Amino acid sequence: MEKALEFQTLNDEGVRQRGGGSLSEAKPASFDRDRYELARVGKEQVLKRRFGLVSMTGLSCGLMCTWESILVVFQIGFGNGGPAGLIYGFLLIWLGNLSVFVAIGELSSAIPTAGGQYHWVSLLAPRSSKRFFSYITGWLTVIGWIAALTSVCAFVADLTLGLVALSHPDYIKELWHSTLLLWAVLLLCVFINVFVSGALPTIEVIILVIHILGFFGILIPLVYLTSSYNTAEYIFTTFNNFGQWKTTGLAFLIGLQGNALAFVGTDSAVHMSEEVRNASTDVARSMLLSLGINGCLALGMLISVLISAGDIEIMINDTTSNVPLFMRIFKEATGSTTGASIMTGIIIVLEFCSAMGCLAAASRMTWSFARDRGLPFARALSAIDKRTTIPVIAILVVTTLSALLALINIGNNAAFNGTISLVLEGFYISYLLAVGLLLWRRLRGDMDDSNSGLTAFSSNAQADETLDRSLGWGPWRVKGPLGVANNVVACCYLLLLIFFSFWPNNFKIVDPAQMNWAVVVTAGVASFSIGYYLLYARKSYNGPVVEVDPHLL
Repeated sequence: MEKALEFQTLNDEGVRQRGGGSLSEAKPASFDRDRYELARVGKEQVLKRRFGLVSMTGLSCGLMCTWESILVVFQIGFGNGGPAGLIYGFLLIWLGNLSVFVAIGELSSAIPTAGGQYHWVSLLAPRSSKRFFSYITGWLTVIGWIAALTSVCAFVADLTLGLVALSHPDYIKELWHSTLLLWAVLLLCVFINVFVSGALPTIEVIILVIHILGFFGILIPLVYLTSSYNTAEYIFTTFNNFGQWKTTGLAFLIGLQGNALAFVGTDSAVHMSEEVRNASTDVARSMLLSLGINGCLALGMLISVLISAGDIEIMINDTTSNVPLFMRIFKEATGSTTGASIMTGIIIVLEFCSAMGCLAAASRMTWSFARDRGLPFARALSAIDKRTTIPVIAILVVTTLSALLALINIGNNAAFNGTISLVLEGFYISYLLAVGLLLWRRLRGDMDDSNSGLTAFSSNAQADETLDRSLGWGPWRVKGPLGVANNVVACCYLLLLIFFSFWPNNFKIVDPAQMNWAVVVTAGVASFSIGYYLLYARKSYNGPVVEVDPHLL
């Protein structure tokens, strides 16, 4: 006899109510497709679905902040790669990310939960190792998002202080100035995420509009007011090797880090998926729309800056200035400190919007991993505030950890930069594990092509005993050999970027300030998570907790 489940439905007035029976019984009378899809992967709907396709695209675009970030990290790619390296490297990164997030979109369609990568890895990996790999993936993703939040807030703080230095050349920046400003940015982000959470989708739509209008607000004066232009031959054929590597090709590959950082956070939609309507299709669509919009805007901004910047090498070699390079480019192009300040102000506002979205995604990821008992104090971290239906405690804990990381900056800026350098590696390793396992399952023929829609959990006595269950596709996927080829391309791209993201920017200068600390930080996080798993978590963590029995659907 079928076991009764308690579930929530929507009545005719749209008010939540509880009732007994199975989801399959409730479906004809009051079918909530998102709730049904979530139940099919064993999860109960507890968050309110506030976001639609446009608002989620706004959050993703604003969080990625690609054309804005390409200016902030401009010097990384220019030093190793040069103008031509920046452009061709950008195209490589853009296409690589499109390939990766087509595959991530397939997974988000099949398993539309806030956990994302660690949930997918748990379902795709062999039984003998699924708990271990899922746990490591979860830790890398959680720490990666906390580092991402800290780095974006640090961007806002440093850009604000850079704006002060632009207007007041005698200003001397102290490290504690950045930390205090970073804390102020965090507090404002918390206020919006907690007390204005109901309006967040509307805010994200407004941010999307500002994101696009701000692009033209900077590009038009930049191109129109400049007095000297670099030639097309210069920007498309000049390669630099300021890092003094043995070959220009090697310098180009190392310089890819800058462009890659500008695309970080595309998977934010995945971790918000339990708050998105039509999540099994619109999460994937929002990620690809964000990549399309941000890629076009960033490429336009990159070419415009290279054309309008004048002699960039002179600006780089000017070590007396404490003003960020792109601000000096703005001032040189417009011939006005006021004009450069207004243009910079637009970028600061948009970077703050990125920090606001970053806190939302980081808190949902933390909440989801705690819900599945992957973090200490899981019960408290996985609590949902009944009034706002958001994970308030997770938001506060993520903010506190980010604020504590910022304390490192007061003592040692190099150590602080090293700590937050985990961003790229944490995300890319989690993507590689998920996409690599998807490719493995595809090549084995384990994916259930007969399932035309939702994820299916089923006992399969004929399947390989190392696999727990058969996995069906969601409504959004790339079929046949093309899907396999895309997975292969995505894995190759991720391996390339992960490998070169651990390299320093300069071959000749080896000191703590110039060192790439990412390898130390990533290894430290991985070692800690492995140790914690072996000592404690392997007794309590069994992968994603099944809250709703999918066999009763």
